[in-house]
Amino acid sequence: MKRVCVIGAGIAGLSSARYLKEEGIDFVVFEATKYIGGTWRYDPRVGTDENGLPLHTSMYKHLHTNLPKPTMELRGFPLPDGIPSFPSWKIYYDYLKDYAKHFDIEKYIQFRHNVTLVRREHNVWKVTHEHVITGEVFEENYDYVIVGNGHFSTPNMPNIRGEKLFKGTIIHSHDYRVPDVYKDRRVLVVGAGPSGMDIGLDVAECSKSLLHSHHSKVNFRTPFPPHYVRKPDVKEFNETGVIFVDGTYEEIDDVIYCTGFQYDYPFLDKTCGLDIDPHSVVPLYKYMVNIRQPSMVILGLVVRACLVVALDAQARYATALIKGNFTLPSEAEMMDEWQRRADAIRSKGLRMSHIHTLAEKEDEYYAELSEQSGIERVPPVMFKIRAMDIEAKLENLYTYRHYVYKVIDDNTFVRTLEKEQINDTLVI
Repeated sequence: MKRVCVIGAGIAGLSSARYLKEEGIDFVVFEATKYIGGTWRYDPRVGTDENGLPLHTSMYKHLHTNLPKPTMELRGFPLPDGIPSFPSWKIYYDYLKDYAKHFDIEKYIQFRHNVTLVRREHNVWKVTHEHVITGEVFEENYDYVIVGNGHFSTPNMPNIRGEKLFKGTIIHSHDYRVPDVYKDRRVLVVGAGPSGMDIGLDVAECSKSLLHSHHSKVNFRTPFPPHYVRKPDVKEFNETGVIFVDGTYEEIDDVIYCTGFQYDYPFLDKTCGLDIDPHSVVPLYKYMVNIRQPSMVILGLVVRACLVVALDAQARYATALIKGNFTLPSEAEMMDEWQRRADAIRSKGLRMSHIHTLAEKEDEYYAELSEQSGIERVPPVMFKIRAMDIEAKLENLYTYRHYVYKVIDDNTFVRTLEKEQINDTLVI
């Protein structure tokens, strides 16, 4: 019988466990902490946990999802009625715990087991894991490995000149928890991705000033408060402030780098056949199958997509692959398809990190997964909801969470304003 190792008990690991269990496949999930939920579990601590391991979660106290309910639901397990359209981390974390309980997943999880090495030897996967309390080390053989430990825990630090001279505080968004510590202070936020915009507005509620340094070309139409000031990229620090590339200088007290995360899989050794750098993991077929060793699948390496929906679809695809419901193309054919994508990215002068971007191709991706593997297709309405949500964010970052999105069928949804807002309905 095939044996499967699943690494991580966040959304990717829980979804994989559910589908592997449903198909009667022999598997185990290794989770380094004593919790499920991965990055969705809020922990007020930063740095390391009680066992000396780096804290995985990047959750902050006031976080709400940045995608609406329908796109945050795992297949066949709806979020509860009566919750906000964009639920808080606490509501969503409770949902994940309910999911694990409903599908009776926890008994398959070995908690406090940290995977330290995955290597390919004699046509099997040798997985080494360590009990984080006793220090006992184990090694077992598996036929398949599903890597689902996520990639939102290793900060991508920009390393700007003069940082060490600066007398104030510098943190990465990974360690941001509450805005209160920035009350009446002059704060610089660097980066304009989802966390940069969200944390910037969170801190601006109590800071004396909020300088936002970024080079995004996105046309945000949000009416920002008077003490929020857009600035260009930082050139260098001195002891009390920063010089920007336009030559202006501002004194500041604190810096929050919202500069994203690095891909970090230190337990995968060279026998896995992957080329891993901080910004890309290659070569992967269908954004997840390790082309050189296709009995390894890495989940969640898609950008600009409904990540929860994508993870669920990928977990179903991986399960169908392991069960033998379909056969992958040859290594040469998979590599050829991947190479065409890579060449297209390079021809546009883009960085290799774009190899993980779905964006406008998201719905096409779901169709491809279904056509090849036979899994139920993610309905096109999910991509349509995400597209409209993007427009709502551009319109106003303070109000986009006021909208409620209700799925009518696989292609249609209705958007309304929440009840306490003025009545406004849009049918798509």
